[in-house]
Amino acid sequence: MKKTAEGSSALEASDKEKTASRHEAMEQRLLIRKMQTLEHRYDPELQMLRSPFSSPGYHTTLKEAEFIHSTRDSLSYALGLLDTGLVPYEQRAFDIIGQVASLQDTDRSHDTFGIWSWFYEEPLAQMAPPDWNWADFCGSRLVQALARHGQRLPQSLHEAVTRSIDYACEAIIKRNVGPDYTNIAILGAFVTRIAGEQLGRSEYADYGLKRLQKLYDYTMKRGAFQEYNSPVYTYIAILELSKLRAGTMDDRVRELSGELLDLTWRSVAGYYHPATAQWSGPHSRCYETLLNGRSKAFLQLATRGKVMFADWEELPYEEEWYRSGLECPNAYLELLANSDTKEIRQLYEGNETDGSGKWAVTFMTPQLSVGSFTHSDMWNQRRPLLVYADNNGAPAYIQLRCLHDGYDYCSARFQAKQDQGQVLFGIDFITNGGDTHPNLDPTGGTVEAEDLRLRLEIGGHLDGIIAEAVDAGAFIRIGAAECRLTTWFAAFTGHAGAKRDWTWEVQKTADKILVELVLYSGARRVIDFHVLQQAALVFSLDVRETPSPSGPQIEVTDAGGLRVSGNGEEAEAFSLRLRPGRAE
Repeated sequence: MKKTAEGSSALEASDKEKTASRHEAMEQRLLIRKMQTLEHRYDPELQMLRSPFSSPGYHTTLKEAEFIHSTRDSLSYALGLLDTGLVPYEQRAFDIIGQVASLQDTDRSHDTFGIWSWFYEEPLAQMAPPDWNWADFCGSRLVQALARHGQRLPQSLHEAVTRSIDYACEAIIKRNVGPDYTNIAILGAFVTRIAGEQLGRSEYADYGLKRLQKLYDYTMKRGAFQEYNSPVYTYIAILELSKLRAGTMDDRVRELSGELLDLTWRSVAGYYHPATAQWSGPHSRCYETLLNGRSKAFLQLATRGKVMFADWEELPYEEEWYRSGLECPNAYLELLANSDTKEIRQLYEGNETDGSGKWAVTFMTPQLSVGSFTHSDMWNQRRPLLVYADNNGAPAYIQLRCLHDGYDYCSARFQAKQDQGQVLFGIDFITNGGDTHPNLDPTGGTVEAEDLRLRLEIGGHLDGIIAEAVDAGAFIRIGAAECRLTTWFAAFTGHAGAKRDWTWEVQKTADKILVELVLYSGARRVIDFHVLQQAALVFSLDVRETPSPSGPQIEVTDAGGLRVSGNGEEAEAFSLRLRPGRAE
């Protein structure tokens, strides 16, 4: 018997509905399991979720706390409890939401009106500085709780949540971040748009749409988000845009969200490296160099198993994924498995024609990927030079860092030119930058230090890796990949204890291989970058099978800088300052 076209379409639709139903049922099982794993962390006395203390080193002034109670994480937990649909969880969720809502700053005379502190243990007045993003992060959880479960909330709690969302929206609108702050631009659009729809507040809804439109125009013109190729922030962008598309009642919001999601997934699929199962660099913002369990689970869930890391029932599930609408478009599923040799060049900031352009360049082969920015600072969240290599079936990485007393030094400046796996790069220093953060802890050009060094950090699966110092550089072999590091110019002079031996050193720790060039090591002393005579370095890292036979052309300019050209080329690759100065 022949099937009619209508019958086939109906059958396909039925199959899709059954698949979607099975997937939703699986996600609910994973959500319930996740809530069960968090059971022991609930603190009934404070009615919040307890977590081990950790800090990025800014905003919070807490140093020695063993545990904290996070406002954002507690609201995520409460929303997850409600999303399970299990009645025994209901009162606990109500208690948490009421408690966290009470911790919001409700004094309109305060600059922090409408936001929360990170932790119950640290009021806003003690933070340095407070994080205004918490209006967006906490507000998004409350908006979802109201949209999904508003009818279940007791009247007094419903009123408290509505007030809290109002205050968060006011704070978001007053701050009015621009489209260059991608994740907060999206989050703020989500909170205000969905709040406007749910509360019947046209001023919120209109603002949310305008903010989304501004982000859309800014991003589409550039072809990329400001936080370019950032695993952590691309994940947030996909998640929050998916929630916005799934939660809005407005066709225009759905359309804008959908096109931004398409752009974002295209980038994810293009940078995914199948042999290492890693997200190729360079990364503008990154917290962990290897993909963590959450990132892998997110990719598996969104691709419906096209990218597979774990058995479904063992997937480390996050409660905020439930009913979020996460799904990679079918058009990019095949691209995720593509292991062809390719090079990606993307302008992510500035103008291509006037010399202000900043580029990300990535070279990928079946065995490895090499990513570099043309311009970057050396903040610990940047990955301006990053290699992933297949080490006999497991991933290893090489990451460039500049360390001041063991922590990444933001006032070191990176510039590079890459040609299909050969990266010519330089380091110089600025006097008006930060130490551990680009702008929260300015150095004034002077630091106290016991140690200052460059490091090629090799991590991941280390078995069988060879790393050894050679004349003027180092040699590294990871699986079938060979990397050659060469020093072409090095100067760091004009201070007591200045170093003149530019030999790279190799040492192994329990979980890393460190290839290092020491700029200073010794008694603690002040290094004043204003008075250094010369502080600039030029290197190349080459992963090609046939390395370049000649080095770069390096010329000292009349203005006291270095003009660096690659492999005899007349065109300038980049220029460095021989003496540190202010960044323009």
